[in-house]
Amino acid sequence: MLTSKQRAYLRGIASTYETIFQVGKGGISENLIQQVNDALRKRELIKLRVLDNSPLTAHEAANQIAEQTKSDVVQVIGSRFVLFKRNPQAPVIELKSGKA
Repeated sequence: MLTSKQRAYLRGIASTYETIFQVGKGGISENLIQQVNDALRKRELIKLRVLDNSPLTAHEAANQIAEQTKSDVVQVIGSRFVLFKRNPQAPVIELKSGKA
């Protein structure tokens, strides 16, 4: 679980990121979940987009993908959302824990 300060920090980092996955009319498939898992393992922080023809809203897609990948939803704005999952073996992003 992320604190509000950690979430704000990750939002700032993600603002410069490009969208790397899209959820379309097919919804959320096992293939998409596997690709998201692989990307989270490598990058820890990724940005996704829900297309207009998707049966899901951005909030629904973010929550479903986060649940299936055991990641945290950092932010949902419009049709885009950001997910974070710490890589315990090789952390990429340094998060401060506790009170700073």
